[in-house]
Amino acid sequence: MTLRNALVGALAVASLAACGTSTPSADNGKIQVVASTNVWGSVVKAVGGDEVEVKALLDDPGADPHSYESKPADAALVKDAKLVVFNGGGYDDFFAKLITSDATKKVEAFPLADNHAEPHSEAPDADGHDHSVNEHVWYDLHTVEAVAEAAATELTAIAPDKKATFESNTASFKTKIEELEKKIADIGKGKKVAATEPIAHYLVEATGAEDVTPEAFSKAIEEESDVPAAALAEMNQLVESKQVNVLVENTQTENQVTKGVVEKAKSAGVAVVQVTETLPEGVTGYLDWMTKQVDALSQALKA
Repeated sequence: MTLRNALVGALAVASLAACGTSTPSADNGKIQVVASTNVWGSVVKAVGGDEVEVKALLDDPGADPHSYESKPADAALVKDAKLVVFNGGGYDDFFAKLITSDATKKVEAFPLADNHAEPHSEAPDADGHDHSVNEHVWYDLHTVEAVAEAAATELTAIAPDKKATFESNTASFKTKIEELEKKIADIGKGKKVAATEPIAHYLVEATGAEDVTPEAFSKAIEEESDVPAAALAEMNQLVESKQVNVLVENTQTENQVTKGVVEKAKSAGVAVVQVTETLPEGVTGYLDWMTKQVDALSQALKA
C-alpha cells in the first residue's frame, strides 16, 4: 500500500516540473514519453535528456496510485506516447490498464528488480494487492540502474541516431547511482531501524541495519486498517526506550497513529528520517531527491 491521501477533485494531468518538461507537442521533434509517476519520469528524463519530453500522470504528493482513476486525457497521452514507463508490482495498476497496444514500447520497473521476496502479509488485501512483496523498487538503487538501461535501449530503438547520447547519459546517471550505493553500503550494521511504513525498505536493507518494525504494525498501516493495540504498544516501546537508532517516516502517509509514533521518537531523542514516494517540490530530479534522502539516513545512522 502506498500514498493514502485522498485524490483531491479531478486531478489535472500536470507536466513533470521536476524534469523540466512542458506540454508535449507532436511536432517538437522530441520523443514523447509518459510515466505513471514523476519518479520514473525523472529517471527517463536523465537518460533521454533534451531528446525526450516527459509527462507524469502523477506528480502530486497527495495522489494515491492505488485509488487513482484514470481519465480520457490520460488514455490519450499513453496512446500517443512513443515510450511508457511505470512501476508495476501492483503499485500503479491504473497505468498498466491504459496500455492498449502491444506495439507501445514500455519499461516496467518491478520485473527488473533482483529480489521481491520481502514478506509483509500472507495474502492480497481487499483491493487485490499482494503484500508478500515490496513494490517500492525505486528505493532499490540496483533496480533504478536497470530501469535507466532499459529506457536507453527502448529510446535507442525509437531514435537510433541518438544512441550515443542515450548511452552517455545512462553511463553518467549510473555512475552517480553507484556513488550513492557506496555511500549507503553497510553503514547501518549493528543498528536498528523502525519505519512508519516500509516504503524505503530497500534503502534500509542496503545499509545493513536491522528493521525491527512490528509486522502487525506495518501490515495495518499498509492496509489502512486499525493498528492492533499490542502492535502499537510494541512500536511505541521501541522508540520511547530508544531500542531503535532511527525511525523512518513516510511523510505522505501520515495519520494520527504515525504522527504519535513520530512525536514519541522525537521526544525520546531518536533520529527521524523523512522519506517520500514521489519527487517533492524543490528537487531537480531523481538523483537530487535520492541523494538528499541517502544523506539524511546516513547521518542518522552514523550519529
